[in-house]
Amino acid sequence: MSTQRVVVITGAFGVLGAAVARRFAAGGARVVLVDRVPAPPWAHAQFPAPHVLLGGVDLADAAAAAGALQRASELTGGLDVLVNVAGGFQWQLLAAGELAIWDEMFAMNLKTAVVGCRAIVPHLLARGGGRIVNIGAGAAARAHAGMGAYTASKSGVERLSEALAEELKDRNITVNTVLPGTLDTPRNRADMPDADFSRWVQPEALADVVVFLAGEGARAVTGAAIRVFGRG
Repeated sequence: MSTQRVVVITGAFGVLGAAVARRFAAGGARVVLVDRVPAPPWAHAQFPAPHVLLGGVDLADAAAAAGALQRASELTGGLDVLVNVAGGFQWQLLAAGELAIWDEMFAMNLKTAVVGCRAIVPHLLARGGGRIVNIGAGAAARAHAGMGAYTASKSGVERLSEALAEELKDRNITVNTVLPGTLDTPRNRADMPDADFSRWVQPEALADVVVFLAGEGARAVTGAAIRVFGRG
């Protein structure tokens, strides 16, 4: 792949999505930032044209996602990489919780990944191949109290990647998952103020792993789930 690859990042206006976009852009890629919220002012400042900002896209809606990626392809001339960062977290105990939270977690974490993958594959095939990197969660390996809906949905992301990697392994498309530990984000600091933040994974460090999996050096890696735990 050339250094002028076009990289689509979902959930791109969040902390991790922005870090991933900056890493790719710094390496010479043209990035397409897609999110369900409107593009904030900092995104316009950090990612001017020829980068592409697509806000207000419901990433759990197949038609909306497909339309956004088609628009991105028309603007850039083709798409080479998809990084599915879009997702969310809700903590609740099962007995006292709401079933709607399970629907919300599956829509935000798993359905967005499924929809994104379905939308990107035709574009990658048109380019003769490409890369898909999905963001799972290290916590999905063993759920703790209050994390059932979140970890179940994130486990689904890992299984999705494995299945899709098998489907596409003869089409020059790799599909991998990264499984981060606790990320050093403002929300996590607010939720866990007594934690040792220095042990958490920096978003930029996780972005480095994503960039590697999307690059030529990882061309033989597919169906993998890479733990990125820092010192946590």
